[in-house]
Amino acid sequence: MRLAGGPTTEGDPGGGHPPDRTQAILEATKQVAALLKGAGHPFALAGSVAAYAHGVPQSLQHDTDFAILRKDADAVTELLEGAGIQVRVPPEDWLIKARCHGEEIDLIFELARHPVTPDLLERAHTLPVDSVRMPVLAPTDLVGSLLAAFSEHHCDFGAVLPIARTLREKIDWELLRRESEGSPMPEAFLYLLERLNVIEPPRAREATP
Repeated sequence: MRLAGGPTTEGDPGGGHPPDRTQAILEATKQVAALLKGAGHPFALAGSVAAYAHGVPQSLQHDTDFAILRKDADAVTELLEGAGIQVRVPPEDWLIKARCHGEEIDLIFELARHPVTPDLLERAHTLPVDSVRMPVLAPTDLVGSLLAAFSEHHCDFGAVLPIARTLREKIDWELLRRESEGSPMPEAFLYLLERLNVIEPPRAREATP
């Protein structure tokens, strides 16, 4: 999601952002992550930039998502504003939004209607993001959050397919099957992965000695 209007330079001491959109997003990600790390606020990178950090080849075109605890929202807002980063509270009650290097930053308390918890953040992997190390959602949690976000109004299998394909060996698919049981869109995506031979169908696994 993007704020209304064109790009601005709030939070960008250089007066603009790099012409490469991927690099602009990474610069914004690194600045916000450095602030959160320095202040000791627990967090984990989520969404497409988290997939990028895990090695999924892609050109970044959208905002950066950070999973944070709801109880830290006010402190994080104060921290970012103190660093000259524009922050606003949207009508949705599950995130706050910021702009850094002209790019959108979503600081999320809920991933697909599931509250961000200390356990979720503790499972995060520390990975380099354009040379800056930061917590990144574990592969199973990352793909699980993307599956849980599928609905009749938001069902972009094409965006999640390369993530699932790249990270398939690192994901607990049995856990995701259990968590997705009874949800038509996530179940349909898992079936698609089976038909594309990305993951094995349950019958194949049961028949394997």
